[in-house]
Amino acid sequence: MGLQSNTNPQHQPPMKSKKNLTRFTYESAAFEGWRLCISRAGTTFTRYFPDKKFGGGKKSLAAAEKTLAELKALIDGSKRVDGKLSAMTIRKAEKMLADAV
Repeated sequence: MGLQSNTNPQHQPPMKSKKNLTRFTYESAAFEGWRLCISRAGTTFTRYFPDKKFGGGKKSLAAAEKTLAELKALIDGSKRVDGKLSAMTIRKAEKMLADAV
């Protein structure tokens, strides 16, 4: 058996995960896309950005990066209560994640 090479000219190099953004590209998985996950002051926020919903890997990455920037701005600019995020900040962040497009 010989080795097969991929000579497909449309073959793209794999996208790499970044801080707070993890790339899922498992061929056998039901999900392909990006996972945003950020923890601050004892609270973790997670949102998935599927390639199918956003029209491809680059578009789902762009949506995830935009949401991450907005989420970081909200969290980092918020006041803490006993070192934790306030309930209002958590609700705003969860709504932001749910509404991400």
